[in-house]
Amino acid sequence: MMVGRKRVRPDRYKVFTRRALLLGGIQGALLSTLVARLYHLQVVENKKYQMLSDENRISVRLLAPPRGRITDRFGQVMAANRADYRAFLIPEQTENIDVTLNAISRILPLTLDDRARIEETVKKQRSFMPVTIAGNLSWDNFAKLNMEFPDLPGIQPDVGTTRFYPYGARLAHVLGYVGTPNEEEAGRDPLMHTPGFKIGKNGIEHAYDKELRGFPGDTKVEVNAYGRIIRELDRDESTPGRDLQLTLDLELQKFAAERIATESASVVVMDVTNGDILAYASMPAYDPNDFNVGIRQAAWNMLLNDERHPLVNKPIGGTYPPGSTFKMITALAALEAGIITPDFRATCTGKRFLGNHIFHCWRKQGHGTLNLVDAICHSCDIYFYDIAERVGIDKIAEMGKRFGLGTRHNIGLPHEREGLMPTIAWKKKRYRAGWLRGETLVAGIGQGYVLTTPLQLAVMTARLAGGRAVNPRLVRSLIDAQTEAPELAISPVNFAAVRQGMIDVSNRPGATAYGARITEPGYSMAGKTGTAQVRRISTEERASGIRKNEDKPWIERDHALFVGFAPTVSPRYAVSVVVEHGGGGSKVAGPIARDVLLKAMQLDSGRPAVLPSARQMPPRDPTI
Repeated sequence: MMVGRKRVRPDRYKVFTRRALLLGGIQGALLSTLVARLYHLQVVENKKYQMLSDENRISVRLLAPPRGRITDRFGQVMAANRADYRAFLIPEQTENIDVTLNAISRILPLTLDDRARIEETVKKQRSFMPVTIAGNLSWDNFAKLNMEFPDLPGIQPDVGTTRFYPYGARLAHVLGYVGTPNEEEAGRDPLMHTPGFKIGKNGIEHAYDKELRGFPGDTKVEVNAYGRIIRELDRDESTPGRDLQLTLDLELQKFAAERIATESASVVVMDVTNGDILAYASMPAYDPNDFNVGIRQAAWNMLLNDERHPLVNKPIGGTYPPGSTFKMITALAALEAGIITPDFRATCTGKRFLGNHIFHCWRKQGHGTLNLVDAICHSCDIYFYDIAERVGIDKIAEMGKRFGLGTRHNIGLPHEREGLMPTIAWKKKRYRAGWLRGETLVAGIGQGYVLTTPLQLAVMTARLAGGRAVNPRLVRSLIDAQTEAPELAISPVNFAAVRQGMIDVSNRPGATAYGARITEPGYSMAGKTGTAQVRRISTEERASGIRKNEDKPWIERDHALFVGFAPTVSPRYAVSVVVEHGGGGSKVAGPIARDVLLKAMQLDSGRPAVLPSARQMPPRDPTI
């Protein structure tokens, strides 16, 4: 065979033909595989890759629900929400976090603590999750940030909501505060990781966090290759948290907190008829708004180191010897046990001997001979030493329990303390020692092992005034049916004698609280003073002359207490006032109690007879 001028051998031609066919076959197979693969990708797995493509293009973001409001019994808002201008950092969209933070520092001043927090959060979280740089920005700063936003990769301005407490410290220990969930609280719940989301950390905010929290919604947004939002595709709104209506009267609460002024004290006011807590003041306190944005270390240290303990919720977290405010319990224990009658008389010479020990009355020269009403009126210690020894510690403790002392009342706030009503068995178990007779005497006047909280003293006074076993309550909107508390099984004659003693305390000339009586026509009150020693007076001190409270360091001064009810006929309000290291109950605590009870009665005259229920609360204002 000839090819051109060359002659091609037939066997070589056959080889060439076979190779050409082989190459053609391979090419055909490859082409078929490619076509098949394209068909598989574009037709068979179309939905799968469409979904993946959408996931890259569409971002689903949770919408945090607005937190439920907290109102007083008349619908006055005490905890609300307001707009929060804030800035986030998305680490995966930032080439160099330090450079970005330096750049944003020209607009938003960042402290070393802020930078440390941001850098620590970046290390803990996944790189696509936003990290809060700053919240509660001023409008000027937020506007500047939006203008610079295109030149700050990874920075995302945002408008959300934040908790707001318009009355600050005056309600801090009731409402508590909210804060960012820690790692343990957040767990794997995506809502907890939503930037800016807060949960209750203390007070009502903590106790009813689930009711207040609501349910999240979501929004689908289209983003570009850099993750920036192009448009919103779909939106499912969140469900706001439930509003809570408390039993508090905001006006009375504010008055009580302001009346305490600079003292370290608590005031609790209860409705005698149903147990509603109308005022719950604990001062000094803190501003819960500071915790929303993250309290500064210096401010936190000041709160921790303040000797007046502004972080302690005193009405339930403070325990104090009740002092002479306990004498009504000792009296009722002796009366109900049949040990004495209201006419029982004892003689006070200023001292009582028990073995080698001398027990003193607060009045050095003594009170002479008194009956029960006089003994309460003049707060004679010797009288109550006598009847306490006769009735015994176990019956006194039993009566204290019946009036709500030495027990938790579970009003919904955390960290409530139990107090202590000591018994013979308690001491044996606690100290492996027998009970001493002298310990019964000091317990009879509210000293020694006896410890109560201010809330317990308010409950005790409400039960004394109304004769019913009312229990305190703070959250009104969760109460289903209002049932009347059962009557206490106490003899009316005995009740009348004790109440008359309390009426005389505030209304008989020469009585311990006559100077703190109500003088406005048409109003009346009853009460009992208490002065609780914080350290025992030594024999040497007594011999050389007891120093006045004013001459002692603040921390060594006696606690001042007062319990009372008003009006004296058909009582409606019960109050307990405890002023830490305030000195005398009649001089310091009594005037506060008088003013608060008078305010409660004056407010009462301008209020509706039927209080609005939770279902009648004003509609939610979308701006709060």
